[in-house]
Amino acid sequence: MCGVVAVLGKENASQLVIEGLKKLEYRGYDSAGIASIYQGSLQTIKSEGKLVNLIEKLDRSTKEELYFDNSIALGHTRWATHGNISFENAHPLTSENKIAVVHNGIIENYEILKKDLTSLGYNFKSKTDTEVLPHLFMKYTKLGHDLLESGRLVLKDIKGAFAFVAMSVDFPGQLFVSRNSSPLAIGLGDKANFIGSDAHSIDHLTQKIIYLEDGDHALVKINDINIFDKNFKKVSRKIINIKAEIGLITKGGYKHFMEKEIFEQPIVLPQTTSSFVRNNSEITINLDKLGFKTKKSLIICAAGTSYYAGMVGKYWIEQIADIPVIVDLASEYRYRKPSIFGQSSMLVISQSGESLDTLMALRYGKELGLKTNAIVNVEGSTIDREVDYSLYTRVGPEIGVASTKSFTSQLVILFIIAVALGKKFNNLKTYQIEKKCQLMNVLPSAIAKMLQTENQIKLIAQNIKNSKSVIFLGRGLLYPLALEGALKLKEISYIHAEGFAAGEMKHGPIALIEDNVPVIMFLVSDGNEDKAISNLQEAYSRGAKIILIADKKCIDKASFAHYKVEIPDFEYEFQSLLSPLLMSIPAQLLAYHVAKERGTDVDQPRNLAKSVTVE
Repeated sequence: MCGVVAVLGKENASQLVIEGLKKLEYRGYDSAGIASIYQGSLQTIKSEGKLVNLIEKLDRSTKEELYFDNSIALGHTRWATHGNISFENAHPLTSENKIAVVHNGIIENYEILKKDLTSLGYNFKSKTDTEVLPHLFMKYTKLGHDLLESGRLVLKDIKGAFAFVAMSVDFPGQLFVSRNSSPLAIGLGDKANFIGSDAHSIDHLTQKIIYLEDGDHALVKINDINIFDKNFKKVSRKIINIKAEIGLITKGGYKHFMEKEIFEQPIVLPQTTSSFVRNNSEITINLDKLGFKTKKSLIICAAGTSYYAGMVGKYWIEQIADIPVIVDLASEYRYRKPSIFGQSSMLVISQSGESLDTLMALRYGKELGLKTNAIVNVEGSTIDREVDYSLYTRVGPEIGVASTKSFTSQLVILFIIAVALGKKFNNLKTYQIEKKCQLMNVLPSAIAKMLQTENQIKLIAQNIKNSKSVIFLGRGLLYPLALEGALKLKEISYIHAEGFAAGEMKHGPIALIEDNVPVIMFLVSDGNEDKAISNLQEAYSRGAKIILIADKKCIDKASFAHYKVEIPDFEYEFQSLLSPLLMSIPAQLLAYHVAKERGTDVDQPRNLAKSVTVE
């Protein structure tokens, strides 16, 4: 999950690295650091905590000139895996003040390597797995090997998932880079080259990008790049032209990125819809590419918020298209022997396209012979490049760690897939297809109306901000939303929260109810609301603080609720079928305003990172 940036061949390289790290801080903010070579000497500076601490330290440094008057530098933002959050464990990690390495991933056999290196006299200053890398490079360069050969020997020694950059004072115009399961991109410049964990981190420097494939390694020089595959055979990789999205990574007047991303949903979701629906009824998703030449079942794999989106997709696809769907956690799928009977297609969902759990599930699906597809936001990401067919959400960069617009855009695509499958297999009549496609046109204004519930949500946030635990309930399509609402609250407010199917309360979770425990239910009039209200009554009778987010009909039936957020009236089919899209807005707003009330870091919550690139 850490972020890696390197610059070679540009003046003020460290400054440029810092700018890249700003774009990668969502990957980790436990510590940050940079290293550069100046007049034959390795200069390193690092700091605990967020990147701003490093920048302030640089500003105060009496050696500022040393850090910025250079043409080679590498930097890192850390999300801690091995070793606690400390100055000693911050990257770059060095050896004998000659080798510096920044690393994202986990070296699985580091303990054995550390023991061997210690016996050779190498002094370990950190508790990280990463520190074996600079010492291994030092070991091999001392034996007379150049940086490339040293890198080859290091890679023979280590096991794990990683992306790292190494530099040496003995080879000042070179960088050795390698990737195995963790993403890494090389940017091409004029008499300069750049390295980043993703293209976004270096798009202020170049729009020409080479994505390294798994097992690739490279020796990067100012005017030359040599790329090798896992067998160290020299290969060429495609140069891709990307567009910089600089304007989209500003807060635009909002206090937090999360707030901005919540409120821009009415603007960006039409971009998702227009990619797949034309003329109100023409769906452009290629179902043959998706693996549905014939009617088969579907496996959806994802993690976190994307997993809950997949759960909603299951309801829609089964209801609209009459196709069985299995939704599986990506982190579990590859560690068992799943039956693929009746399946032809796998759909993975990932905002970043780099989630390692999801990537490994995808690769396992390939091994099983499944057609592989993805819903992703980042074109050119590892998952995007490895699947047979990608569907892009096209909502622009999402900086806030807690997913908002990514979730709703994933839901939009899943709904369109359901309609497309219903059309292909004659489960829908023409007028039904047109009607459901038209619902997409109404969505932006519906989302905008849901945002108008913010003042009511603020009041609720003030009243539950000191709660030790919160329970979310939903039924049918809104059960996954209960799980997502609980996740959002946990992520950024640090309040324990759990989501349950409403009917499951009496099968154990009701034991958690005591006086004033907030119980939040999402509810719409879909013909099944009476049973859900009965479940809510059970919690009320035991002293729970009832918060109902529902339409007027449901609110009238559940007049006992302590707090009521009435959603605007929508046409029945829209309200019942697209309720997860509608109700996700108050769920997001609630998490956001509770976090604000508690004074937590909304955009960079503790212990979390936006892109999870370790298992």
